Amino acid sequence: MDLDPGSVTTASTGAWALGALHRLRLTWSIFSHRWGNGRNRATLGVMCGRYATTADPATLAVELDALDETDHSAPVEADYNVAPTTEVLTVVERHDRENPDSDPTKRIRRMRWGLVPSWTKELGKGPVLFNARADSLAEKPAFRTAFKFKRCLVPMDGWYEWQTEATGGKKAAKIPYYMHPDDGSRLFMAGVWSAWRDPSVENASPVLSCSIVTVDSLGHLEQVHDRMPLALPRDRWEAWLDPDNTVDSALLEPVPDLFERIDVDRVRPLVNSVKNNGHELIEPDVDRAGEQISLL
Repeated sequence: MDLDPGSVTTASTGAWALGALHRLRLTWSIFSHRWGNGRNRATLGVMCGRYATTADPATLAVELDALDETDHSAPVEADYNVAPTTEVLTVVERHDRENPDSDPTKRIRRMRWGLVPSWTKELGKGPVLFNARADSLAEKPAFRTAFKFKRCLVPMDGWYEWQTEATGGKKAAKIPYYMHPDDGSRLFMAGVWSAWRDPSVENASPVLSCSIVTVDSLGHLEQVHDRMPLALPRDRWEAWLDPDNTVDSALLEPVPDLFERIDVDRVRPLVNSVKNNGHELIEPDVDRAGEQISLL
């Protein structure tokens, strides 16, 4: 199944590298040349519907001093084209069931990407809630309980967004861009999660699902899309994950320094189809370099 980039879907290391900096500045200049400094309809719409991750539960457990609660029923491989409804790795913090008064501990869990509200009657019906706006988390019925008690982190290497480009034909081309840290480090996005049980099945096992929190884009990222996933720096993880903590609104404000270190690369249209996967999806589209320069 192909997920149309930018449309609503239903269930089914080091300082700036010269080349990376050139690509980012070049891309930013192209956006400014074509659309100016304001937002354009080509950059609006549903966001963060695809991302890339090379995280594995064992590594995450060591890095975060967390318990690996994945079932290991299937090997976890790098996924360069993660789409909604895919099972993804998350980080949560929970109390021990047998000792609820103990301090909460971090745990690595698999979850379905696309939060399933508790009132859902049948899995796979209705829209896939893969994004949750930070400014409405506390009010939206689908997210407000999760925001209070079930917050998580979603690790990723970077995410994709699309621009539309006229082709002379009836349908505009969707041009993918890949956003990632300039030093190759891993991002941890704020998320909320739920545990849904099928009401038609007695003693049904819970289906864990999550949604990635989004905020208004900052700086150069605004030229790619009007919204972006909320990446949290390490010093905010504890406050966000603690199930006993009431989240301060300041935690939902993006950290400018973190996002200023995000590179933007135009990549090949291979990522437009979820059938494609592999490291080549995140490699810059060097074949279009001459065409990009001619636009300046």
